[in-house]
Amino acid sequence: MTKADIVANISEKLGMEKGDVQATIETFMEEVKSSLESGDNVYLRGFGSFVVKTRAEKTGRNISKNTTIKIPAHNIPAFKPAKIFVEGVKSNVDVK
Repeated sequence: MTKADIVANISEKLGMEKGDVQATIETFMEEVKSSLESGDNVYLRGFGSFVVKTRAEKTGRNISKNTTIKIPAHNIPAFKPAKIFVEGVKSNVDVK
């Protein structure tokens, strides 16, 4: 499912203009992004949490040059689904 599909579905369900729905979704994503960039986590009860995770420093290898490199500690965005969300997916999605 793409962002355009989400916009179309919400627009159809709520009877709103697609442009208004798209603006709302874009604004929501910008708010989540700016919150994470400032180090604040975003919690959506019943859906999940957008959190900032810290990755520790580690040693990696450049295979083509056969050298080791240090990968510094860094932060990454992550999504942790709510328990009810995970249970819904487990019970409704067939394993292929």
